[in-house]
Amino acid sequence: MEQQHLANAGQESHSPAPGEDFSNEKPSFMKRYAYAIKAFTIFVLVNLLLIPTNQIMNLIQEREQRSDEATVEISNKWGGTQTFTGPIIIVPYIDTPNHRAYALFLPDQLSINGELLPETRHRGIYTTAVYSSHLQISGNFAAINSDIPADRFLVNEAVIAVGVDDLRGISNQPELQLNGQSHIFSPGVMIRSVFHNGMQTRIPLTKTDSGWSAGSFTINLDLRGSGVLYFSPVGKTTEVNIKSNWANPQFDGAFLPVKSSVLPTGFTAAWQVSHLNRNFPQALTTQNEVNLRTADFGIKLFLPVDGYQQSTRAVKYAILIIGLSFLVFYFIELLQRFSVHPLQYILIGFALCIFYTLLIALAEQLNFNTAYLIASIMTIGLVTAYTTSIFNNFRIGGGIGGVLLILYGFIYVIIQSEDQALLMGSLGLFIILAIVMYFSRKIRWKELKGHE
Repeated sequence: MEQQHLANAGQESHSPAPGEDFSNEKPSFMKRYAYAIKAFTIFVLVNLLLIPTNQIMNLIQEREQRSDEATVEISNKWGGTQTFTGPIIIVPYIDTPNHRAYALFLPDQLSINGELLPETRHRGIYTTAVYSSHLQISGNFAAINSDIPADRFLVNEAVIAVGVDDLRGISNQPELQLNGQSHIFSPGVMIRSVFHNGMQTRIPLTKTDSGWSAGSFTINLDLRGSGVLYFSPVGKTTEVNIKSNWANPQFDGAFLPVKSSVLPTGFTAAWQVSHLNRNFPQALTTQNEVNLRTADFGIKLFLPVDGYQQSTRAVKYAILIIGLSFLVFYFIELLQRFSVHPLQYILIGFALCIFYTLLIALAEQLNFNTAYLIASIMTIGLVTAYTTSIFNNFRIGGGIGGVLLILYGFIYVIIQSEDQALLMGSLGLFIILAIVMYFSRKIRWKELKGHE
């Protein structure tokens, strides 16, 4: 009996009391560091989601290439970018026995007055700016003097030549009026090293006491082209005056206008260039290195919305959108003691990536601002609804939607502000970091570890 009593007493002393746990098992590594592992997993997911954003970049480049191909196709039928150079006098001379060279004489005064009539042409969904122009070219040549002996010149073969990049854009029969006499231009020039493309006409030179004289000239030229119209300042004094009904010009090249006016109804621009402003003289020969295009200037027809360029800038901020969205989800997990499955993170990340494909597709059909608004609303609505269903909480879903609204609005402002983009982006990131640090201080990490 005594032994049985001792045995029963031993059993009673080792039996656990209700609520007591004498297990010596320690929590596993995964349980102890669950939130740290989750943070690392989210970091990996953010970087993996950069792969589809890079693919989206490639998609933008592909669509932009197709747009360029459409532009080239239209230009091939209408007329490409145009540069008008000239007129200049070209006189052959005998340089050495049985060898010809050419002397070039540039005008003393050159005045170009023109009207630019742009329009947009479409090839499928792509738009290209083309133009027609009416140019009135006038001026005069000073008496021709040269160090080359007069008897070497082949004066009877003298021509006046002008350079036009794409002869398909000439839409009239241009004539040279020289001292009141009409001369018809023929395609092609005798010096391809000076003009890749152009036209010329034979002219008479009159012998005077001070040299040969060509006199004053006028040319009326109707020229079509695409995107760009440039001029070469070959005159000792060159004046160019252009007016147009295009409201978005870009003045480009070696010189800006001395005065210009850009209104919603169109623009006017005036250039004045002296021979001292360029790096070639008024008289030269083909024995020199001839390049009359080093001082070109003119107009680019700027299309108001370049959706591909702005879409590219938007994609560059994809890591900011995805990273901050995931960070907000992670903090909500910590504060709500609720675990979001990695697959749900992936689905949300894909939704944020699809925003950019929506943006590109809509921007090709609409203007960029409208496309950005629609794509943002669709993406924010989808993520908000999905978040509400995950947490079963309208307040959390609305909070996520508000965060995305602020982020997309912030990115839009940066895209539109090219000059202040770096400043605004840096300040915005600083503010975001401050907000994250503020909310992270409320998380009791030790309590979380104990809870685990």
